[in-house]
Amino acid sequence: MATSMNPASSGQEASLQPRPAAATDARLDANPTQQAAGTTGAATRKSPDAGQEKKKPQATPQQKRRRLVIWLLIGAVVLIAGLVWLFHWWTVGRFIENTDDAYLRADSVAIAPKISGYVLDVYVGDNQTVKAGQPLVKLDARQYQATLDQSQATIDARRADITRALADIKQQHATIDQAKAQADAARISADHAAREYDRYAPLAATGAETGEKVSDLRSTRDQARATYAANLASVRAATAQIATINAQIAQARAQLEAGEASARASHLDVNDAVVVAARDGRVGDRTVRVGQYVQPGTRMMTLVPVQKIYLVANFKETQIGRMRIGQSATLHLDALPDQDLHGVVESFAPGTGSEFALLPPENATGNFTKIVQRVPVRIRVDADAQTRNMLLPGMSVTVDVDTRGASDSTTGTHEARNGGAASEPNSQPASASMGQPASRSSGSPDAQAPGSSATEPTHG
Repeated sequence: MATSMNPASSGQEASLQPRPAAATDARLDANPTQQAAGTTGAATRKSPDAGQEKKKPQATPQQKRRRLVIWLLIGAVVLIAGLVWLFHWWTVGRFIENTDDAYLRADSVAIAPKISGYVLDVYVGDNQTVKAGQPLVKLDARQYQATLDQSQATIDARRADITRALADIKQQHATIDQAKAQADAARISADHAAREYDRYAPLAATGAETGEKVSDLRSTRDQARATYAANLASVRAATAQIATINAQIAQARAQLEAGEASARASHLDVNDAVVVAARDGRVGDRTVRVGQYVQPGTRMMTLVPVQKIYLVANFKETQIGRMRIGQSATLHLDALPDQDLHGVVESFAPGTGSEFALLPPENATGNFTKIVQRVPVRIRVDADAQTRNMLLPGMSVTVDVDTRGASDSTTGTHEARNGGAASEPNSQPASASMGQPASRSSGSPDAQAPGSSATEPTHG
């Protein structure tokens, strides 16, 4: 019994015996797949959550090729867009001067009366559109009408004075004729008396006539001569009266002209009682009310010519070097974001904005900090009537001025900015204007003053 053995147990014992290492390595090398599978199985058994992670799919060669083509296309589009932008900037963009310091303007008119008085009626309302010559406000004109009637009465009186003076002249001419006739009669009487005296005087000397008779004749002759002289003086006085009447007529005519001038002034005052619109536009800032007492110059409302709006853009002084009158501009209004307007440069201000400020800067005192100045540029707005109805003074605008075609040189810049007007030539050199003769050329042999040394003086 002790020697009998079970084959199964013999096999187990044989399996429990150690095997040679070479045989084990040969078996592992012969089946590497099983070894890897065993390792994987062991890892799976060690980390059961690792199986839940999804494996990232690897891109196929076709997908890699497609991605490369897409990136190349994107790069080509970006490169082309960059080249297009660079070309546009080089040909257009670098010539565009832009600013957002620009506002719409209009030559608004303040409506004020020329006379004083109470307001009887106001014919317009707020924001109403009016035409030139349309009545706006009516003032009480009764006192001015009374003054006009008084002036008219003065005119009638002066005309009556002139008519009476002309009649006096005619009457005076008749008086002159009467005086002349009386003078002629007195002359005849004086001649007759002189002849009678001359005839009887010799008779009295011979005793043929009495002395008393001769004395009467002498007296009659002298009286006739005196009467003749008086008549001649009357003629001269009547003739001189004509000049007096003419002077009165001239005075009456001067008074008539003064009365007519006063009447015209009163007529103007009566007409000015109705204040009319000076131009087409819209009424704004209306402050006048019925019953209000106004003085000459009192602002009652403002008339804005909305159909004649223009743009004032304040460009930096570094931006106007290539700007010229007549260049085109593009206007971007904040009120019309979907619509761009066009304009034309009309003129440049004769100075920067600081030159016309209420308190101009004085840079000759204290510390100095250089600040870029701005120059107001007026731009005409090209828009139809419908668009102009939407434009209001004071609106903000961003403007782009196309300066292409302007010369880089400064020749003709002044004329181009002033509409082609040439600057006044300098009549004489600066040295001559200071009372000193112009110096000669340094290269001339006579440039050196006589008696002066050729070497520069030394300063001790």
